[in-house]
Amino acid sequence: MFGRSKSLFLVVCISVLLILSLGSCREQKPQSLTIKIVQTSDVHGAVFPYDFMNDSEHSGSLARVSTYLKQERSNPDQHVIYIDNGDILQGQPVVYFSNFIDTTEKNLISRSLNFLKADAAVVGNHDVEAGPAVYNKVVSESNFPWLAANITSSANGKPYFQSHTTINIKGVKVSVLGMITPNVPNWLPAQLWEGMEFHEILPKAASLMKEIQNREKPEILVGVFHDGFGSVNEYPNGEVLFENASSQVAYEVPGFDILMIGHDHQLRNSLIKNSLEEDVLVLNPGGNCRYVAVATIQLTWNPKFLEYDKEISGELIDLSEFEPDPEFMEVFAEDFRKASEFVNSPVGTLTSSISSREAIFGPSAFTDFIHQVQLDITGADISFTAPLSFNSTIQAGELFVRDMFRLYRFENYLYTMELSGKEIKDYLEYSYGNWMNTMKSADDDMLLYRKDDNGAIVTDRNGRPLLNEPSYNFDAAAGINYIVDVSKPAGQRIGIRSFQNGKTFRMNEKYKVAINSYRGSGGGGQLEEGAGIPREEFSQRMLASTPKDFRYYLMDWIKEQGTVTPVIYNNWKIIPEDWWTQARDREMKLLFN
Repeated sequence: MFGRSKSLFLVVCISVLLILSLGSCREQKPQSLTIKIVQTSDVHGAVFPYDFMNDSEHSGSLARVSTYLKQERSNPDQHVIYIDNGDILQGQPVVYFSNFIDTTEKNLISRSLNFLKADAAVVGNHDVEAGPAVYNKVVSESNFPWLAANITSSANGKPYFQSHTTINIKGVKVSVLGMITPNVPNWLPAQLWEGMEFHEILPKAASLMKEIQNREKPEILVGVFHDGFGSVNEYPNGEVLFENASSQVAYEVPGFDILMIGHDHQLRNSLIKNSLEEDVLVLNPGGNCRYVAVATIQLTWNPKFLEYDKEISGELIDLSEFEPDPEFMEVFAEDFRKASEFVNSPVGTLTSSISSREAIFGPSAFTDFIHQVQLDITGADISFTAPLSFNSTIQAGELFVRDMFRLYRFENYLYTMELSGKEIKDYLEYSYGNWMNTMKSADDDMLLYRKDDNGAIVTDRNGRPLLNEPSYNFDAAAGINYIVDVSKPAGQRIGIRSFQNGKTFRMNEKYKVAINSYRGSGGGGQLEEGAGIPREEFSQRMLASTPKDFRYYLMDWIKEQGTVTPVIYNNWKIIPEDWWTQARDREMKLLFN
């Protein structure tokens, strides 16, 4: 009898202890808590408040982010989480220098984000573009996880980077799921993402949602996607990878409290309803570190439902209102000095100024300069290129390394590929079809502009009309003479007359074409959708590739020439010419005032 009583007593004691233990765990969580999540995205190397390319001050930068973070962290009544959302390893020359020139030191980006006490970072497509030697080094040097749940290892199917992270604040869990736009294989050479497989964001987010909820049991669940908002009506069926799927996830994957997005450089602070009529905050700080996106979460314990009530609000903070952090500038002063010395290194001399503005409307010395170098390096019959900078002018006189980043923005490789005459024509038909409008008179727009649902032209925050496609997709050709008839519909505009040297151009012959790696990997659609070359045939058409990025060879070519006199080939023209002249003058003012 005594033994049974003793056993019962022990059971009661253990039960009481368990209840007390659970109660004490609950008591560890605060009755109320304020959390601020600060997001940068598409920083593109804007570490310092200085634009190394244009030799001018920069209104954003991580140095200003540091000031803002210190201000917010000094408030004892809130907890601050800082996350970067990718595309930070490419852009300003200072990161190019750290990535490819001064490689013995720890990378500037890993050191900068460590200084800022980042809680996580998401991999962007331009981070992958830096190549495995760079991004693997940065990951290994970081004091925080790099996330990309929809990149898996082709060897074992496991996440190549980390899929998510959970941050514990006084017993309150904030889970962060990271994603990247899956189109990387369509834009970058395979050697840059070898060993990776990319998956659609929507199904991946849906499958991981339950896993994170069940395993982590977070009070707050945040999606940080290097992926644009897109449209809820655009999601494709079939095998096509969708570039901007964040809106789809926001609407169709319940469970996210906040989506912090990027990639498309479009400022956004909006509250939408998901499929369960729950609020989801969507934030995007735009590009080049001019803004940070901030989500403020106020949690209040609700004893009736044994969970927290949430009040979530968003704001976009203009970093120009903050001075650069003196400590940040001091810690990274040597990096600034080295980068300044690098960009101020002379390369050669330019005898006349060139501007990318002209390339938006017709033949220009700006793009023909690139054509000249590409044809010279590859020995190709034909060159394709576009104005990679929308609004860049390089003045006559001494050329410096900084000018190379305005002349050629991206770290593309230079490919030589084989295309037939018909494929070259169809390539150009597709390019100009996305570039130029079908004109019925001289009063019509020559360029294609982005339109809203009511047919009105969409403008940016400065009132400037937005083009339907970015200028880096406006490929023109050199090596051949041709016309573009904008009075005809897309697909029927290009008339190729001959090669520039007078040789006959034939539709059924094969030609060597100089093309950048973005285009040669499928970016922009010119090869696949335009020329009709199946993606699986791209590698078969490849004749050669430069082992380093084209900018490296561009600098070498200019150094070898010493003095460069820009020329305009005038190998193509837009007809009717009087329509073109009137539209060019009118729209040049519209776009560039």
